[in-house]
Amino acid sequence: MHLFATRPGPGRRLGVLVVVFAALLLTGCASKPEPYVERPVDKLYNAALNALLAGQYDRAAKAFEEVERQHPYSVWAVKAQVMAAYANYQANNYDEAILAARRFVELHPGNRDVAYAYYLIAISYYEQISDIGRDQKMTRQALASLEEVVRRFPDSEYARDARLKIDLAHDHLAGKEMEVGRFYERKGRYTAAINRFRNVVENYQTTTHVPEALHRLVECYLAIGLVNEAQTAAAVLGHNFPGSEWYQDSYALLTSNGRKPEVDKRSWLAQAMGSIF
Repeated sequence: MHLFATRPGPGRRLGVLVVVFAALLLTGCASKPEPYVERPVDKLYNAALNALLAGQYDRAAKAFEEVERQHPYSVWAVKAQVMAAYANYQANNYDEAILAARRFVELHPGNRDVAYAYYLIAISYYEQISDIGRDQKMTRQALASLEEVVRRFPDSEYARDARLKIDLAHDHLAGKEMEVGRFYERKGRYTAAINRFRNVVENYQTTTHVPEALHRLVECYLAIGLVNEAQTAAAVLGHNFPGSEWYQDSYALLTSNGRKPEVDKRSWLAQAMGSIF
């Protein structure tokens, strides 16, 4: 019998396939923690499953771990490993979930649930992504793990969701680059700012931050007297995002300086334009 455990809340609904032997599935769960005693594997597993279905995720994680501890060589122990990872994820114990899922992958690389274990690792990193004002190490770890899911299991349901989250992670990293670039620009450190905005244009071209990055390049290039580069950035912006407010601002900035958007074929933007946009 297949059961799907789901997590409530926006962006947190995940399905995990739970294989349960129908003849051994027990209903209900104990209302009080039980003292340690050696118990039959089916009773341990189903007590853990009942705790999971009741939303008692911390208790479920410990109970699944107990299945493996008492019966390490049983079929149930293998399933209990990935279920412990899932229960820890549901309890927001992300470090424990990652450790448990990695251990499952190492011990059972050919198991049919290994794709889900890789996905659990990725999603555990993903849900720890912090705002762009903080260090983005977790975002990079999430991105690498999500890309691994897509690379290893391209046709799986997990890869489909991972691709969506990869786009969001890229947007997040681009947002961080923009924040740092704007800081440098405000401080008059235009070369450092240009490097950040250029990184967004070259490496995060599918994100929502590209129009602003091009406009900021116009501002910075004008500030240091590289007028041809400013004109090229504005021309690329106008070609790809003609209706954006960023292009209107760039156009107004250039015309106020007696210039207009125009591509300089010697610019890095002109050379990259065909491959980027």
